[in-house]
Amino acid sequence: MKELPLAEVYRLIEPGPVVLLTTRARGRANVMTMSWHMMVEFTPPTIACVVSNGDFSFAALRDTKECVIAIPAVGLAEKVVEIGNCSGRDRDKFATTWLTPLPAEHVVAPLVAECFANLECRVVDTRLVNKYNLFVLEVVKAWVDPGQPKPKTIHHVGMGAFVVDGEIIHFESSMP
Repeated sequence: MKELPLAEVYRLIEPGPVVLLTTRARGRANVMTMSWHMMVEFTPPTIACVVSNGDFSFAALRDTKECVIAIPAVGLAEKVVEIGNCSGRDRDKFATTWLTPLPAEHVVAPLVAECFANLECRVVDTRLVNKYNLFVLEVVKAWVDPGQPKPKTIHHVGMGAFVVDGEIIHFESSMP
């Protein structure tokens, strides 16, 4: 074994696919790239996510208490990285990345048409926001694009590197 710098631990256990988080506040939609999230409950589907208080989306999520988590396939990887490398303070990221915002049913934040799945979410717990920037979200409506039947997601492993999900294997399980 070789010692690993503690600052690199996150590269070993990134929790899931890179996603896009959309918000809408004061009539303006925004989209950000996010990889720090995890499922915390099956029913109702509940997700915890970290949105830095330095991110433009932080105030919108805190104030409106709603968002959309849009899940992109690998074909959107360049746009996902571009979105993550700039701020909504400086530009309209939907317009500059040519992503299409669609109206959601239960929240004011937009869906992302190009993503294979969109999850409309409401903030249900903010007790850890001040300490860890951690929001707990309940999914109130879920959408999938039947035109993208076997999407492959991207997973950030640090320093601009990503892994694309691979082969699916099955084992007997009593869990959903």
